[in-house]
Amino acid sequence: MSSESEVDPAGEASLPGELPEALRAELIAFRRDLHMHPELGNQEFRTTAAIKARLEKAGLKPRVLAVGTGLVCDIGVPDGGRVDGPPILALRADIDALPIPDAKTECPYRSTVPDRAHACGHDVHTTVVLGAGLVLAELHRQGRLPRPVRLLFQPAEEVLPGGAADAIDCGVLEGVGRMIAVHCDPRVDAGKVGLRNGAITSACDRLEIALDGPGGHTARPHLTTDLVTAVARVVTDVPALVARRVDTRAGLAVTWGRIESGHAPNVIPQHAELSGTVRCLDIDAWRQAPDIVVAAIDEVANLHGAKGEINYVRGVPPVVNNGEVTDLLREAMIARRGDDSVESTEQSLGGEDFSWYLEHVPGAMARLGVRPPGERTVRDLHQGDFDVDESAITVGVELFTAAVLLDAATRTA
Repeated sequence: MSSESEVDPAGEASLPGELPEALRAELIAFRRDLHMHPELGNQEFRTTAAIKARLEKAGLKPRVLAVGTGLVCDIGVPDGGRVDGPPILALRADIDALPIPDAKTECPYRSTVPDRAHACGHDVHTTVVLGAGLVLAELHRQGRLPRPVRLLFQPAEEVLPGGAADAIDCGVLEGVGRMIAVHCDPRVDAGKVGLRNGAITSACDRLEIALDGPGGHTARPHLTTDLVTAVARVVTDVPALVARRVDTRAGLAVTWGRIESGHAPNVIPQHAELSGTVRCLDIDAWRQAPDIVVAAIDEVANLHGAKGEINYVRGVPPVVNNGEVTDLLREAMIARRGDDSVESTEQSLGGEDFSWYLEHVPGAMARLGVRPPGERTVRDLHQGDFDVDESAITVGVELFTAAVLLDAATRTA
């Protein structure tokens, strides 16, 4: 990398691609604009337009995905669009928001859209990839980008089974050999990233159940199906049964989020609904999960005389970080911020559709620290008061630019 390196006053070589102060301020403003105008999955038209306009201003040629939102943009690829040489590295961001209200009452850039908020940090992810793209585009103009790179701004990550599948169908992986991403982590201090080899997230599916019975009077439950009791047994017994039908290390868990039944205290209802999630730490157990969960529900419902209709909605497998790509992120972060900037992270029970890309190409996701150093309050993901230390944007941009340059210097295939 000697031809690509700069020398600092101490005489030590450093990677190019650090974030200029003017661009740093612009990216914070860009992130705040996205935060004020959140859009749900597959509705990210304003977000897509804003990203497209900024990339075009930099002389790039982004392409809106065929699904109507989201973009892909290559840097250093000839106008013909053909990627010559080894497969390229792709940087991925998700761009959608969540259907929850923004609870940050004193925040000047809080959401302006009722019941919509960037409460998972996708505005930060988007800004990081945009910023990295702008820095890499400048390096390309200077003749200092050794290999092409692809930017991917993906819609609908929060919509099962995830917009990644649609993006793949749009051809975003053509010519890609590796892919990297970050995800905001409010448990990690800004200025640091968390890394893990192997599974870093869990599988997540959705479960919807309707139970029916003839109904009746609460004075005579023996003459009908006591549907409320049947529902209660499904809620308590199914998770226990499921947990005993796979290796406990697989972490297969059913958790309920909604139950609805009945309208009067003295009437046994005819209909009940419940829904929840199925999460799993192990990809092999995840592949077996639908059969295991459905069988357990049927057993419990039948035992209590209830007729069940089950809608098992496949979600996403775990994100399984490739060891070599994880090492690339580690080396890139250390090159920018030193040994203390990287910490180990645990496997999360959250789901992430970045996993679909890793079914096709090796890749890795880093946990991007967004907690203000020294702050004890953790604003968790998917909560209305979630916010970030915006210095994390700089960290993410410089991590990605370093990863691109180190990847080009060390990989031949």
